[in-house]
Amino acid sequence: MQKYECPCGYVYDPAEGDPDSGIEEGTAFADLPDDWVCPKCQAEKEHFYQI
Repeated sequence: MQKYECPCGYVYDPAEGDPDSGIEEGTAFADLPDDWVCPKCQAEKEHFYQI
């Protein structure tokens, strides 16, 4: 699965998920809830880019 990076430098890695936000390991970026935001800077999903 692809990783996505926020302009602030946070990288969403599907293998790790985002446990602090209740996102389980193995959750693809496309499957994140629409209201999920960057845990570091609160940017919305639309600001992330695939790396």
